[in-house]
Amino acid sequence: MADLLETALSAGNFNTLVKAAKAANLLEILKSPGSFTVFAPTDEAFANLPEGTLDSLLKDIPKLQKVVAYHVASGDVRSDDLLQINEAETLEGSIVGIESADGKIKVNNANILKTDILADNGVIHVIDAVLMPAMVAGS
Repeated sequence: MADLLETALSAGNFNTLVKAAKAANLLEILKSPGSFTVFAPTDEAFANLPEGTLDSLLKDIPKLQKVVAYHVASGDVRSDDLLQINEAETLEGSIVGIESADGKIKVNNANILKTDILADNGVIHVIDAVLMPAMVAGS
């Protein structure tokens, strides 16, 4: 099986996320042996950000690192687990809310489009929006 980075690259719809992780010097996390859960926004989710947001993040590496790390939680959290929890701590240090209703799961305001894309060092859940930690969203 491939690691999280190889899995994201081969999926083909996470190019912006991989570009952001690379710019933030966080690709090592996606390749490291620990177990991680990645809430991965699609390229379309990044395209839906307000105009200029992504460019400004790519120029502000500390802020970009916070945003990328906010999409990664420690441990291998599968869809069955997501149904039983209401929050997850991210590598950024703050919490994302997990909500499940009517067979759908949300992370903060993002819908999970696809769950349980397995990699040898964790799992990817596809989301339809970019998650912003409070300290970045408010600045």
